[in-house]
Amino acid sequence: MIDRTDQERPTTAHAGRPPRPRAWAAPVRAMSRILNADGSPRTPTPTGPGRSGVVDCALYVDGRRQPGRWHYADALEAARKERDAFVWIGLHEPELTEMSAIAETYGLHELAVEDAVKAQQRPKLERFGEVAFLVLRTARYCEHTELTEYSEVVETGQVMLFIGPNFLISVRHGDACRLAAVRADLETRHDLLVHGPWAVAYAVTDRVVDLYLEVADRLEDDLDVLEADVFDRQSTGRIQRIYQMKRELVEFKRAVIPLQRPLMTLTAQANREVPEEVRRYFRDVQDHLSRTVEQVNSYDDLLNSILQARLAQVTVDQNNDMRKIAAWAAIAAVWTAFAGVYGMNFENMPELKWTYGYPGVLALMLTISLALYRWFRRNGWL
Repeated sequence: MIDRTDQERPTTAHAGRPPRPRAWAAPVRAMSRILNADGSPRTPTPTGPGRSGVVDCALYVDGRRQPGRWHYADALEAARKERDAFVWIGLHEPELTEMSAIAETYGLHELAVEDAVKAQQRPKLERFGEVAFLVLRTARYCEHTELTEYSEVVETGQVMLFIGPNFLISVRHGDACRLAAVRADLETRHDLLVHGPWAVAYAVTDRVVDLYLEVADRLEDDLDVLEADVFDRQSTGRIQRIYQMKRELVEFKRAVIPLQRPLMTLTAQANREVPEEVRRYFRDVQDHLSRTVEQVNSYDDLLNSILQARLAQVTVDQNNDMRKIAAWAAIAAVWTAFAGVYGMNFENMPELKWTYGYPGVLALMLTISLALYRWFRRNGWL
């Protein structure tokens, strides 16, 4: 939710930028030492173990990408000199040092920077001065030949967007939603890209929600297979698989459902920060998200029904087993009763002196057992 309260807005120092935290002083000094003396564009500086989190940095003027490789500081300076120009920086799992240097250059709030590096946020929309901070959770369907109790069905990640007056910084964590295809597709739509950073925010959000739809459709196929397997008489239908599917669905719900509120804020008529034309596109994304939310909720209800049905089947199977055990115990009790009576060793017992007493008693016990067996079979106990 966008917070417009004056109390939570950072105090601006110049050009709408918040004051520089002391923690950023060291990264800024380190960046200043590696600037080219001739003022030529600089390439991103690797951080961490020989890598840079900057995947791509581009300058757009009038909806068209400008040629050349740009350092993020040079690109921002050029964008401020041009009309209808903005910078799009794409980052992938940046280190805190590099992210802090970018934040110092672009005037990002330290709380949003910390969230972007840790990547443990739920979908939300916040505002820090002139910069909007949009958090999206991405999801991707994981292919699997068979659903087991260890199958990973949905892979999730995060994309954070810093949307400023003349820049957009996208920070991606995980590989659930790569943004290279989004950038390539958007660069062919100059009529949309001319609307600036919010057009990029729409394109990224639209891609994330489209992946939601794909995941939802594939989950429906898995649920159909799981449902058929549970009600198949020839299948065991292990309940662990249902619990695993339930966990994966809960993870997917955590990505989809909280995004409704940020989109409602972006599409509201009172929101004048997003261009009207871009708000129309966001409304289309909101419709797609609503469809996904309905699907996820219906899948949750269906999965609960499948789980309850399987638990009922387990209970019925246990009752059937208990009836079979009781029936065989009743049959065995006949032999136990006869053996117990004739094992008491009394002198005057019936048929003790009879020549055919032993086979006669065996025949009687067998006859009673067969009668009980037929009676239990007729009543469905065996």
